[in-house]
Amino acid sequence: MDDRSENHDIEVEGGNYAYERKISGILDDGSVGFQQPLLARNRKNTTSQIAIVGANTCPIESLDYEIFENDLFKQDWRSRKKIEILQYTILKWALAFLIGLSTGLVGFLNNLAVENIAGFKLLLTGNLMLKEKYFQAFFAFAGCNLILATAAASLCAFIAPAAAGSGIPEVKAYLNGIDAYSILAPSTLFVKIFGSIFGVAAGFVVGKEGPMVHTGACIANLLGQGGSRKYKLTWKWLRFFKNDRDRRDLITCGAAAGVAAAFRAPVGGVLFALEEAASWWRSALLWRTFFTTAVVAVVLRSLIELCRSGRCGLFGKGGLIMFDVNSGPVLYSTPDLLAVVFLGVVGGVLGSLYNYLVDKVLRTYALINERGPGFKVMLVMAVSILSSCCAFGLPWLSPCTPCPVGTEGKCPSVGRAGIYKSFQCPPNHYNDLSSLLLNTNDDAIRSLFTSRSENEFQIATLAIFFFFVYFLGIITYGIAIPSGLFIPVILAGASYGRLVGRLLGPVSQLDVGLFSLLGAASFLGGTMRMTVSLCVILLELTNNLLMLPLVMLVLLISKTVADCFNKGVYDQIVTMKGLPYMEDHAEPYMRNLVAKDVVAGPLLSFSRVEKVGVIWQALKMTSHNGFPVIDEPPFTEASELCGIALRSHLLVLLQGKRFSKQKTTFGSQILRSCKARDFAKAGLGKGLKIEDLVISGEEMEMYVDLHPITNTSPYTVLETLSLAKAAILFRQLGLRHLCVVPKTPGRPPIVGILTRHDFMPEHVLGLYPHIDPLK
Repeated sequence: MDDRSENHDIEVEGGNYAYERKISGILDDGSVGFQQPLLARNRKNTTSQIAIVGANTCPIESLDYEIFENDLFKQDWRSRKKIEILQYTILKWALAFLIGLSTGLVGFLNNLAVENIAGFKLLLTGNLMLKEKYFQAFFAFAGCNLILATAAASLCAFIAPAAAGSGIPEVKAYLNGIDAYSILAPSTLFVKIFGSIFGVAAGFVVGKEGPMVHTGACIANLLGQGGSRKYKLTWKWLRFFKNDRDRRDLITCGAAAGVAAAFRAPVGGVLFALEEAASWWRSALLWRTFFTTAVVAVVLRSLIELCRSGRCGLFGKGGLIMFDVNSGPVLYSTPDLLAVVFLGVVGGVLGSLYNYLVDKVLRTYALINERGPGFKVMLVMAVSILSSCCAFGLPWLSPCTPCPVGTEGKCPSVGRAGIYKSFQCPPNHYNDLSSLLLNTNDDAIRSLFTSRSENEFQIATLAIFFFFVYFLGIITYGIAIPSGLFIPVILAGASYGRLVGRLLGPVSQLDVGLFSLLGAASFLGGTMRMTVSLCVILLELTNNLLMLPLVMLVLLISKTVADCFNKGVYDQIVTMKGLPYMEDHAEPYMRNLVAKDVVAGPLLSFSRVEKVGVIWQALKMTSHNGFPVIDEPPFTEASELCGIALRSHLLVLLQGKRFSKQKTTFGSQILRSCKARDFAKAGLGKGLKIEDLVISGEEMEMYVDLHPITNTSPYTVLETLSLAKAAILFRQLGLRHLCVVPKTPGRPPIVGILTRHDFMPEHVLGLYPHIDPLK
């Protein structure tokens, strides 16, 4: 996506945008985004789902996952000693350990803070309710929620807008080869951690699981790039990892560690990275990812054991503790299997509807969020007040229920965090709806999954709670706070599953807690569209392997049904944000086109020995990130493709001013005076820019040999290659540039360069509007 920009100009006229080829979103490297703007307004993308890509997009570049084999790289590898190779290998495992350790600590502290902050708020509210100070209880409850929500929103709106939302779509896009501004910055990490704590503790129907995936990726990126120069935190001995390929592997480990820290599911974290996050996978990465999640599991278990002594405040058996699902014999008959099929079908339909409504809400919120940080904060405050009113007001609709037999001393929960909430009920009675609403999300899920008493929650209570969680979860997702979708979906699915279990109780052998688990699985399959990783995560969460066949069945059915309506929620958000994501399959119409049909011209290339002024002018006038280098007479008998030179390498070469007054090859001198680490990629896009160069008029007339920095073995395809095959090749190899060469001799040695942009459906269909996208 980095080779041209001449044919995609954009003009601003009175706040409206005129698009050439009717394609929106100029990327900073000369390519074009593929999402039509929501409205013709001056909307700036901040890479969070609260700022959907419109016309004025943020800088988006491709990542160089391909090994750039130029002379400097080859010289560096030849000169490396065995001790340096061993150091590189040890460092990879050491970084995997540090990622697991750091993510585990952050996950534990996140849960510790949420449980204590939310616990203080709920105890304060409960004590006021016991004194029948109902209005004071409401204002205390809503006031605490509003303060926490405002703090979370202010962090996101004013410090790091990229921290809002789940973060999983951004991590998924990064691992696909898309680098959007600030998605893994230290400021994003800071806001993600504290914003998630405040947001979850504020009583929003959101989870901390998605933000934990983003947090793990940010930690991995910070460690992998050697720290941060901006904040004076950097380590020179990590120079081996200053490339996109190694950072990609570390961020994959970080994403897996985030899932393991959120659910205490190490194997589920590995499978999540494999199934949903990573676009490229290999056995060596599998081992390191598994090691990272194992470290997370050990850290969490050690810290939780520490908390059992009561030294963690109100944490108690809060998040990270496995849900207590009945582990007795799981027996089921034909009616039970039919019930599971029903759960899967309805879960798939409701999951796809959930995704559809989330899409509409995000587009609506974009109209508010684009007005500025103040409007983002006010939107969060409005949703917080609505959530507080619903959570405190709906329990008044629920009657008081006598405490179950055998719960003497525990029902109702007074002066402590517990399951049975008294609310306005007399002694030995509890309000079942307040037990779900006036509790942390983790405790509510535990209550729904647990089978202490079949009649613990009335049918009307489960129905009210389902609609509350389902629709408030949709309304909440998209505001300017770190928010995950896993917990809202699990809550909605668990309440729906338990409701079905209550209705089918007379004819079913399955426990209502198991129905709740299956309902959560059906909703997760219908929204996330994952199967293997979700199955393992749920089994690790509940510690109930006997449910494996039923969970597998319900996930397969719900995903199959939901796929008939729309895409998964994370895929929808990636598309909505205009991120040029490369799918693992080619579109059908691409088989009717060949590579030369989509490359654009004129192609800008350099000679092997080029004048400095020509390079400087090309870099100044274009935003291309890759330039073909052509060997021409007198250095060769005929013109031939030498390779590709990157913009970042050209800037470093020009800054070093390794020039010659004669047009001759002098690459050996450059190799002696330069090191490969001089051309290593800077962290967080802090590399050189053309404006940083100071070149005199005399130097403009001098020459520079580009051969030492040119990748002399680029991937090339014939111009007659099917576009579908080219797309699959491009994606599977993780390329940034794919050279298209002529089939017949006697022509220029290169026809064009295929980049990510050239495979985007909006670009291809814009060039050939007569093509049927479905054929």
